[in-house]
Amino acid sequence: MGYIKQTKSQVRSVFTLCVLAVIWALHRAGVFSGEVVNAGGWSLVEQFLIAAIHPNLSQEFLLLTWEATLKTFAYAVCGTVLSLAIAIIGGIFCSQVWWESVLGISGLPWLGVRAGLAIPRAIHELIWGLFFINIFGLDPLVAVLAIAIPFGAITAKVFSEIIDETPQKPFLALINSGVLPLNAFIYSLIPQAQTNLISYAFYRFECSIRAAAVLGIIGAGGLGYQILLSLQSLRYEEMWTLLIALVLLSGVTDFASTLVRRQIGAPSRLDLNRLKSINKKPPKTGVPKWAFLLSVVPIIFSFWYVDADFSKLWTPRTGELLIDVVQQAFPPDYSQLSEIFRLCGQTLAMSILAIAFAGCGGIIFSFVAANNLRLPGGIVTLVAARFFLLFTRAIPAPIWALIFLFVLFPGILPGAIALGIHNLGILGRLMAEVTENLDDRLLKSLKALGASEAQVFLYGVLPQTMPKFIAYILYRWEVCIRATVIVGLVGAGGLGRLLTEQLSSFDYPGVVATLVCFICLTFLVDIISATIRRML
Repeated sequence: MGYIKQTKSQVRSVFTLCVLAVIWALHRAGVFSGEVVNAGGWSLVEQFLIAAIHPNLSQEFLLLTWEATLKTFAYAVCGTVLSLAIAIIGGIFCSQVWWESVLGISGLPWLGVRAGLAIPRAIHELIWGLFFINIFGLDPLVAVLAIAIPFGAITAKVFSEIIDETPQKPFLALINSGVLPLNAFIYSLIPQAQTNLISYAFYRFECSIRAAAVLGIIGAGGLGYQILLSLQSLRYEEMWTLLIALVLLSGVTDFASTLVRRQIGAPSRLDLNRLKSINKKPPKTGVPKWAFLLSVVPIIFSFWYVDADFSKLWTPRTGELLIDVVQQAFPPDYSQLSEIFRLCGQTLAMSILAIAFAGCGGIIFSFVAANNLRLPGGIVTLVAARFFLLFTRAIPAPIWALIFLFVLFPGILPGAIALGIHNLGILGRLMAEVTENLDDRLLKSLKALGASEAQVFLYGVLPQTMPKFIAYILYRWEVCIRATVIVGLVGAGGLGRLLTEQLSSFDYPGVVATLVCFICLTFLVDIISATIRRML
C-alpha cells in the first residue's frame, strides 16, 4: 500500500509540474500579455486553402515534381544506408554487454563511447547541412552526410540499448559451454535482437524522408526546396502539388515499412519497452527475400542518382577547409551569453508547448486511428484519422511554421504550433500501434463480466496504453528540443534564429558558443525526461 501511495504521489507531482511548465511556456510565448494573431494574414490563408482544390497539374510542373520526389527519396536512402553503417559499429561499441562480457573490460568505457556520440546526435541535421555547405558547397554529399551523421549517432544509441536489453541467458549458456565470447555474441544476442534492429532501421528511413525534405530548405534540392520556392513566391497551386507528392512518398514508405515489419513479426516501429512487450506471434527471423531484393534496387539507384562526390571527403582541400573553420571557431565567443540564455528559455518554452500539444492530440487521434477500436463512423473515421496523421507528419515542421507565420506574429508560438502539429502526426501513429498491439485478454475478460464499452476503455485500454504513451511523449520531447532549431531558421524564434544570423555572417566563434549552450540544453531535457520515466 505504501508503494502505491508513493507512486500516486509521484504521478500527482509530475502532473502538477507539467501543468506549471505549460503555463510558464504560454507566458514566454506572449499568449497572456500581447497580441499574437496577425489579422491581415487571413486572406493569404484563404488563398492557400482554396488552392488545394486546384493544384498545378500541368505536364511541365508534374515532371519537375517527379524529379524533386526522386531526389528527396534518393537522399533519404543514401543517408539511411550510411547512418546504419555508423549505427552497427557504434551500437556494438556503445553496448555494455560488448565491453564487459565480450572484451572483459570492467568499468564504464561504454558510457564514454555513448557520451561521445551524444554530441553529433544533439545537433540537428539542418545545422550539419549548413556546416557542410561551407565545406563542400552545394554538393549532394551535403544532404547525405547531414542525414547520416546525426541519424547514425541516434541509431547507434538505440541499437546499443536493444542489444543490452536482449535476454542474455543463451549468451551466457554458450560462454559457459566454452564458446568464445565474440562467437557467443554473434550467434545469440544478434539473432534475438535483429527483429527490433530491423524494425527501428525502417523507422529511421521514414524519418530520413522527412529530414531530406527539410534539408531542401537550405538549398539541397528536392521537394523541400521546391515547396519553399513556391511558398515564397505565393504560388500556392504549385505548393499543393508538391505537398501531395510529399504525402504520397511518405505514405508509400509507411506502407512498405509496415509490410516488412509484419513479415518479420515486429508489431511496432519503435518499442520503448521491448522486454515488456507481448507479441501475439513469435517473431520471425531474418528479412524476407522479396524485401531484401526490393531494398537493394533502390539503394543502387539512389547512389547512382544522387551522384555524390565522396572523394571530396579525403581531398587535401577538404582538410584545409576543416582546419580553417576550426581555427576560426576557437576559442568560442561568449560575448552574447546573456542573449543566448534568454533564447534558451524561448527554445525550452517552444519545445514544452509543442510536446504538450502533440501529446494531447496524439493520444486522442491514436484511439481513432487504431483499427481494433470500433468507433462511430467505422472505416471512414479510421481512414480519415490515419490520413490526417500521415499528412501532419509528412509536412516538415519549417513548412508548417511558414504557413502559421501568415496569421501569427514572428516568435516562439508559430514554431511551437508547427512542431506540435508535425509531432502530433508522429506520436498519433506510434500510439495507435500501441493500442493495436494490446494484450486483448483483459479486454475480453471485462466484456465477459458485463462491462460496457466505456468501462472497457477506462479500465482495460487506458491502463495498458498510458505508460507507453508517456514514454513516447517524453521521447519525442527530446527530439522536439533538437527540432526547435529548424523552425527558428524560418523566423520562429529561439536559438535557431541566432544560429541563422551567426552562420550567415560566418561568425564561427559565436556559432560554437551557441551550439555548446544548445547541446547543454538538450542534455538537460534528456536528463529530465529520463528522470520522469524512472519516476513513473
